[in-house]
Amino acid sequence: MSVEYRPDRLIELIREHALKFGSFTLASGQQASFYLDCRKVTLHPQGAVQIGAGMLQLLGDKLPQAVGGMAIGADPISAATVTLAGLDQTNLLAFIVRKEAKQHGTGQQVEGPVQPGMTAVVVEDVVTSGGSALKAVDAARAFGLKVDRILAVVDRLQGGREKVEAAGLQLETLLTIQDLGISTEA
Repeated sequence: MSVEYRPDRLIELIREHALKFGSFTLASGQQASFYLDCRKVTLHPQGAVQIGAGMLQLLGDKLPQAVGGMAIGADPISAATVTLAGLDQTNLLAFIVRKEAKQHGTGQQVEGPVQPGMTAVVVEDVVTSGGSALKAVDAARAFGLKVDRILAVVDRLQGGREKVEAAGLQLETLLTIQDLGISTEA
């Protein structure tokens, strides 16, 4: 059961549910005149389908063994991606990176059915400075996953791509803010 990624539909969903204008402080500490609350789309039924299908399209033939990222923003992206992969009988696992290792149980920072040595891609909702995604990469690598790229829903075009590439990783995104009709000066 393949689902077609439609960028126009994802743009429509983001504009309707996730894009807000005003004065905001981002996780990176930067000030912004708009905010993308992508959880409003990643947790929306049609949004999850479009994002999962888009992520699978970005993965293409370079399919890793697992996808995951920093909790909680990456969790619905990972879940949508592996769910759609499973519908096509594609074996793709998901993992979660906690902000810090648990202080109980197994004390893991990386959770899920993954094992050291597996290939993985980190997913993210919005890239601004790239800091959150790079922290997830560091934790995944410390666990033993082999990560060489990051996939994101939206690139704010505020230096994240350059920071990710300077770290020796590839960044691919479904959209940029320009696709949403926002100037890079916004």
